[in-house]
Amino acid sequence: MQLPEFPEANHPIVRSRLDSSDQELVQGFQQYPAQGQYFTAIFCRYGGLSYTVLRNMAPSSLQIDYLFAQLWRNIFYELRYFGSQTMGQEDQALTLQNWISDQTAATIHGSDLPQIETIQYSMQSASPPFWCYLHQALEQIPPLHRLILVLSQTHHWHNDRIVRVLQAEGEVIEPAQIALKLLDAQCSLLNALPADIREIYLGEEREPTPPSPHTPDQPALHHQT
Repeated sequence: MQLPEFPEANHPIVRSRLDSSDQELVQGFQQYPAQGQYFTAIFCRYGGLSYTVLRNMAPSSLQIDYLFAQLWRNIFYELRYFGSQTMGQEDQALTLQNWISDQTAATIHGSDLPQIETIQYSMQSASPPFWCYLHQALEQIPPLHRLILVLSQTHHWHNDRIVRVLQAEGEVIEPAQIALKLLDAQCSLLNALPADIREIYLGEEREPTPPSPHTPDQPALHHQT
């Protein structure tokens, strides 16, 4: 079984971080939570190694991808505390690579493989870093928006069924309003994503920098993904 490709590693934002040390990437991730490039660079550095270990643990590539995503979701949340005083002196001596290896081992021994037909994750649709930041964004948006997105995009419910659920929750809404509500929810989700994650994974361009008043105007340079 071949290792998956991680196209985000070729994005200029991520490439600019790949020369950083592990310590610099961890510190960037912890100190600048509104930027996703540090975690994405860590994933690109150690994703292949962890996938290599996991790929012998399941007969199906879909199950392996599921375990891989779960591993990196755990890393995403636990990495916030890596190196903190609460981890203990012995843990502070761990290198990032060894710590990720420990997280991989914990995933292997602590995760039950779901049935293939129950897995809703696809690595082709959402690379683990993007998946992690999507989950984080879902936690940050209004509950009504989150409910509409999950019912519509995850469970693929029809509008009438979504309306009945919302009405049961006390929301006065008609089926014709669902499309607008869904659009509002999608906008909330996008706004909750870090700007660099939108640029890396969605191809969203950065806002152009206004020209300096002391220099002639120059044509805007558009980023290409």
